[in-house]
Amino acid sequence: MEIRKFANDIHMNEIANYRKNDIAIGEHALAGSLRFFACGNLPDTQEAESVLRRYLESALITETVMQNIQAKYSLQAAVFHHGIYVPQGIIGEVARKNGIGVVNWQVAYRKKCFIFSHHETYHHTLIGEPVSTWEDIAWNDDLDQQILSYLKSRWYGSNDWIWFHDQPKHDAAEITKETGIDFSKPTVSLLTNVFWDAQLHFKANAFTDMLDWLLQTITYFSNRPELQLAIRIHPAEVRGAIPSRQPIVREIAKVFPTLPKNVFVIPPESQVSTYVLCENSNSVIIYGTKTGVELTAMGIPVVVAGEAWIRNKGLTSDATSPQSYFNILDTLPVKGRLDAATVERAKRYAFHFFFRRFIPIHFMEPRSSGAPYEICIDSLEDLLPGKDAGLDVICDGILTGSEFVYPGERFLREAS
Repeated sequence: MEIRKFANDIHMNEIANYRKNDIAIGEHALAGSLRFFACGNLPDTQEAESVLRRYLESALITETVMQNIQAKYSLQAAVFHHGIYVPQGIIGEVARKNGIGVVNWQVAYRKKCFIFSHHETYHHTLIGEPVSTWEDIAWNDDLDQQILSYLKSRWYGSNDWIWFHDQPKHDAAEITKETGIDFSKPTVSLLTNVFWDAQLHFKANAFTDMLDWLLQTITYFSNRPELQLAIRIHPAEVRGAIPSRQPIVREIAKVFPTLPKNVFVIPPESQVSTYVLCENSNSVIIYGTKTGVELTAMGIPVVVAGEAWIRNKGLTSDATSPQSYFNILDTLPVKGRLDAATVERAKRYAFHFFFRRFIPIHFMEPRSSGAPYEICIDSLEDLLPGKDAGLDVICDGILTGSEFVYPGERFLREAS
């Protein structure tokens, strides 16, 4: 009752920054609320206030329970899903403060694969991952063919259990017919994230948030009539597990009721293939999307304005401030595709991302409905060391602190 009274009495403006025992209680409560409403900004309604206060109450309860559990059991490791929101974010903060090893996991894009990270959510750890983890992979034609084959499969989602297109349009002429974009003129594509998702998963870098970046970019291109800007709204706004309640198309229309003639918006429900759009563009601008990993491996120049995983890999033009961002845009259009050495480096990172950080577990089978997978084992002996290389990597990482990196290149060599 004391916790509930506090959650109901604290001033709304104080919740987001509220901390207890140096734990960011309010930040995680707000994150949970934004995800609940699927918005980048909390609605100015009584309903939103009630939900935020309930999340704050839950966060406070979680913090108290976790502190009591640690005092009683002296935990050594905490393994749990995702790493942010309530209760996961609070569990992680309490664990880290008490010196408990934190391991977070999430379903990866490839079928039967999962991604694990030490200390916090992989959304953050992959940004700062040392390049030494992947840049010295012994590259060969087999690895080259495997990553190119997989990247092409992502155009259709045939090897994944997470994708956002049902019947993508891969014909450039059809895209021109639908959108009005003239690919004979220099075109720069811009790829958004789902607004609320970007707010929670990617820390702001050059701009206040993704919407701030997007609106300033449209303003910039309104003064560059020799270039076309093709804004591809992320299909997950309508096809994701949690459809967005703050559509980017609507946010753009608030500021630009009439778009500049050289700016084109492709809505999230469109079946236009993002890959074909980018393939026919001079260059691509991204905020936080992982598509940058794929585009650089295709040789397409990429400008990064947010905290995308491809940032700081020696592959992209990375903005660190609004001025540096616009200085980069001033160099557009670029003269050609990425050079051969950069493309090979990009393919190494793509291989690392999709075949080493994505850890396969052979007994995790996709399902046609409900949960995305089911555990298919005959006995506990199927879980013993040596039975599944991916499970061994995960267990070793939890028990010894080793990196959650699956040696995909070694197993490819052994298979061949």
